[in-house]
Amino acid sequence: MPSEEILRYFETTEDRETRDDLRLAVSLVEDNKVAIDCGCGAGSDIAFLRTHGFLVHAFDIEEESIARCRRRFKDDRDVLLSQTSFKTYRYPRASLVVADASLFFCPKEDFGEVWSKITNAILPNGVFSGSFLGPEDTMAGPHYNKVSYWPEVSVLIEEQVNELFSNYKIESFTEHRTSGRNPDGGPHQWHIFSVVAKKESNKVIKPKPKSGGAEL
Repeated sequence: MPSEEILRYFETTEDRETRDDLRLAVSLVEDNKVAIDCGCGAGSDIAFLRTHGFLVHAFDIEEESIARCRRRFKDDRDVLLSQTSFKTYRYPRASLVVADASLFFCPKEDFGEVWSKITNAILPNGVFSGSFLGPEDTMAGPHYNKVSYWPEVSVLIEEQVNELFSNYKIESFTEHRTSGRNPDGGPHQWHIFSVVAKKESNKVIKPKPKSGGAEL
């Protein structure tokens, strides 16, 4: 059962305003409107993608997330939901992959393999829209509440994020540094890299050998 903090997060984000990055990403998709929403939460991005005619594959490891989305999209055959992890999900080919505030929680030992699966799923000229956790975020430090939220996070520095997109044209790259509060009301310092990028080739990407930190 999810913690009260995670439930509160789902409730506060269910109808959140669509981010400019996702609006940009959708505008860049030329054809074959198939999207994957990685870590779909309460379904706000799914709803936006459906208004733009995308067939949406979506997954989340949280049972509560998928239960909410099943209720929300129960009459929509173009929303295909799975309860699974980044590592075990079978990524279909897609013109758009969305991973906003979700790849943070991919265990670092799985990150390289997961990123290879994501980038290989994106069609040539397809688009990635997502965010990565920076080292100065509260979640990257010792005071992150791993019991109430998620036990593992993957942290990347700016150079590592840029390295992920060697086979892409970066359309937007924004470093966010803001202060705010967690769903439980506690203080939070956000440090996030948001990226929208267009895939330029159909080259198959293989995971690099594992080393210390997040595997790229």
